[in-house]
Order: sequence, then structure tokens, then C-alpha cells
Amino acid sequence: MESLALAPLLARPVSEIIDPDRELAERFRTGDRDAFDQIVRRHQKGLWRLVRRYLRNDADAADVTQQVFVRAFKGLVSFRGQSSVRSWLYRIAINCSLSWIRDHRHETASEIAEDALTEAHPGPDRIAGSEDNAQLRAAIAQLPPKQKLVLELRVFDDLSFREVAELADCSENTAKVNFHYAVKRLRDILGGTRGD
Repeated sequence: MESLALAPLLARPVSEIIDPDRELAERFRTGDRDAFDQIVRRHQKGLWRLVRRYLRNDADAADVTQQVFVRAFKGLVSFRGQSSVRSWLYRIAINCSLSWIRDHRHETASEIAEDALTEAHPGPDRIAGSEDNAQLRAAIAQLPPKQKLVLELRVFDDLSFREVAELADCSENTAKVNFHYAVKRLRDILGGTRGD
């Protein structure tokens, strides 16, 4: 009986099982514009939250998120599929966010905005027991860039370590080590010396 339940999964290519957006990308490449709309609907909120953490206000985050989807629309025809569509979109979002920060450096600091930490998201509570969001924001801002990126992608975007490694341009083990040190450093900064 179990083998019958697995049959549909085994008949599908592994890439389809791993990346639920792969079929949509293929449909888009064959001219189905609605497939891209479905990709946008699936990922718009997560990408906006990611971009919002880099930028200081909602309007800028919305503009950059739109820019991400414009770039994705133009680039999806040449997407090679070496990563998941979601990882590819997140890489575009990180690059667009960093470009926006570079181009608007005089207007904003590249710290996490308070709104991004006060959302109904379980991530900050898992990192430290502190209810003081300003203190948490300041502590995260003190992390080295790679640790900060890995922590944010893992906690706030709920990405697997494999996906985090792709986006942080490191091995999966390096992503895990950076995450471990980021959490440890946050605990030290916040004065929480709880055991693991």
C-alpha cells in the first residue's frame, strides 16, 4: 500500500519534488505569462519581508521588490535551474537591496528596521528571550555581515541551510557554523547565557 502512495512522487523528476516552482518556470519559458503571475503570488510577501529588513521604509521595499520581479521576468527565460526558483529570487532580492543601499547610502543606514523585527514572526523569540525589540535590533546590527545574513535568512525567511548556503555563497557547513556563532554572539550581547 505504501509503494502505491509513493508511486506518483517517484514518477516525477527529482527537480520537481525539490522545487515546486520549476514547473511554473518551464511554463513561463513556453509562453505562459500566468505562470509568472503564480510565481509572484507565491513569493511576493517573503521577498518583500527580506527586502524590508535591508531598507528603512515600506515604500522603498515595495519599489525594490517590484524591481526584483522585473529582473526575474527578464531573466527567467535564461534561468538554468542550478538552484531553486525561490533561492534564485532571493539572490536577486539581496542584490537589488544591496544596490539600493549603495545608491542611497546618504539616505539610510543598512540596519534592520524595527518593523521587520516586530512582525508576528517566531524568529526573534527563538534567538533570545528578550522582549526589547530595539535591543535585539541593535544586537543583530553588531553581527559580522556573513553571520547577520545567515541568521536573517534562516530565522526570518525560514530557509533551509542548503538555501542559505546558496544565497550566502558558502558551503552548507559554513552556513551552519555562521548561524551557530551568530546565535551565540547574540546571546552574549543580550546577556542571555542560557544553555543549548
